[in-house]
This record gives sequence, C-alpha cells and structure tokens, in this order.
Amino acid sequence: MNTRNSASPTLEVRDASKSFGNVHALRKVSLDIRPGEVLGLLGDNGAGKSTLIKIIAGNYSADEGEVFLEKRKVRFDSPAEARKAGIETVYQNSPICENASVTANFFIGRELCGKVPGFRFLREGTMSRETEQVLSDIGIKVPSVKAKMGFLSGGQRQAIILGRFFHWGGKVALLDEPFAALGISESRKGLQLIRQVSAKGLPIILVTHNIEYAFQVCTRFVVLRHGAVAGTGDIRNVSVDEVVSMITGAIHVAS
Repeated sequence: MNTRNSASPTLEVRDASKSFGNVHALRKVSLDIRPGEVLGLLGDNGAGKSTLIKIIAGNYSADEGEVFLEKRKVRFDSPAEARKAGIETVYQNSPICENASVTANFFIGRELCGKVPGFRFLREGTMSRETEQVLSDIGIKVPSVKAKMGFLSGGQRQAIILGRFFHWGGKVALLDEPFAALGISESRKGLQLIRQVSAKGLPIILVTHNIEYAFQVCTRFVVLRHGAVAGTGDIRNVSVDEVVSMITGAIHVAS
C-alpha cells in the first residue's frame, strides 16, 4: 500500500549537512513531510536524528542545505522563531515549571487575562476548567490541575506536555523521543493522540527508538545512519527486520 499523498510538502529539508569539529553529524540529508503524514525518523544513537530535529527547530544552523516551510525558504536563529512560524517541538525532557501548577504549565506563554479599568488579572478559573476539559478529552489523568508539576510522575509530566502541544497545534510537530519517560498505558494514549492529530491534517515527525511504535502510527520513514540517509519509503511496504537492517547497515533502501 502506498501511503504517499499528492499534496505539496508542508516542510522540506534539502541536503542538510552539519559538523561539530571533525565530527560529521549530518551528510546531505533530505526529507519532506506532507499534511496528515506521520514521518518516522529512525536510527541508532549518534545517527544524526536529534541534530536534524534541532536544525528544523532553530537550535542549530545547518552548515549546508536548505529548509522550506510551505514552499518558503526559512532559516531560524532560535527555537522561538521556529515556534512563531508554526514549528512546535516536544523533546524527551521538555522544560517545565516544577513549582507551577498543571494549569500554569499548560497555558505557559498563552495565559488568559481579563481587564477591568486600571487592572489586569489572570482568568485562573477559566484556564483551570479548560485544562481539565482538554486533559479529559485526550485521556490524560492527573490528581488535580492545581497540583504542582514537580509532584507528578515523569510519565504524567510528559503526557501533559504532549497534551499541551496537541491542543495548541501548529504547522508541523516535531516529537523527539516523546514516550521515553512514559509507561505502557501512557504511551498508548500518546500514540492515539498522534493518530488523532495527524487525522486532522497536522504533519508530524516522530523520532523514536521504538520501531514498534513507528509501525503503529507512521505512514513513512527515514532511517539515518552515521549522519546520512540509509533508507526511506512507505512504512507499510517494509518489515520490521528490513528497517532494523537499514539501521544497522545491513541494507540500504530508498523509494
């Protein structure tokens, strides 16, 4: 089955290269992703996955190559610029405010404010109710939205970060090992969130070491090995063993 769609790429990377001293982290890597696709970015440790994600997200600048967002060439000098353009990133250890509530973390940077003459105030009740509703709708359970994030489990924190991202949306989602701190049940909910959001047309790039997860939600894949593309194609056209062989260097497949 060919899952490739005919829409124009939302995001395209062309021949990206990046070195750190004598270490070549990326060697002319290209990929693209279209609306509603989930692209699995796969590879062993040190393959270049996180470097590529950080170039797209504005953490690094590529030494060579180009990035296009909705056909427009872009170059982000910071993650804030990338977020403003609609590229949202969820990392394995995404930053949180441990001493702030679940609600405060959910609305960070997007706080709802009310105004009366000469005074501005946070609409805390409205934000709490909206946080409760969103978390309930996507199946994330916490003791209370008033609880401080520092008292939650690692899995609960990561699930809230995922829920926050999916609620606010964007043009492209970059998920870098988002399930590493989650248990089996929470990971299943996270995978379901990916399905729900991609069904609405949001393109998602998923970096994961868990090939089983990739086969559950991804439409296409790109395998990196030693900073270069070792295989790419529709994920339903390959087996788990073939993908593992690409990761380890036994075979190279491109389509």
